[in-house]
Amino acid sequence: MFDRMCVIIIDMLNDFVIGELKCDRALRIVPGIKKLLEAARRNNVPVIYCNDAHYPHDFEVVHKWGGHAVKGTKGAEVISELKPSDKDFIVEKRTYSGFFDTGLDSLLRSFYGGDGAKTLILCGIHTHICVKHTAADAFFRGYKIVVARDGVEAFTQEDHEQGLRYMEYFYNAKIMAIDDIVAEIEKQRNLISKPFCS
Repeated sequence: MFDRMCVIIIDMLNDFVIGELKCDRALRIVPGIKKLLEAARRNNVPVIYCNDAHYPHDFEVVHKWGGHAVKGTKGAEVISELKPSDKDFIVEKRTYSGFFDTGLDSLLRSFYGGDGAKTLILCGIHTHICVKHTAADAFFRGYKIVVARDGVEAFTQEDHEQGLRYMEYFYNAKIMAIDDIVAEIEKQRNLISKPFCS
């Protein structure tokens, strides 16, 4: 059973979906993520967007991937289909992990009346890069990890499957279909004793 859930959307940004560093496979996961977001919001489960927001001189921009998701640009904005609501949270990151040098951990621990989130539901891109590194840091901090199999993607099927296998084996991640995750969220509608944010 999932306990004190939080949905984390990773890098569903213009530059990664339709822009400078686009992944042609990313569009296929948009409808499922939207369904997951709607279920979370409907059932008072917190939603956090972990978004690249690079400075032009960041290593990833200059030496690794080229110009992408630069803070303040259109490319660094969440795609319109998955636009954050006023009740969602946005955490900016400058490297692969949503936890590294960000306030994500302290935000998660402030939810549910201060008891903190316990189960993190991850979706977004890329399965073998930012999703995987965020899962690693979540595991090291003692969170339970659920990865939406049809809510994450990568440049290739091989990269995608390798990322899933790695997270399942090394981080005890539970790999689930979005429909099953949504069913679990709906099932626990009446079990949440404290609102995630008071």
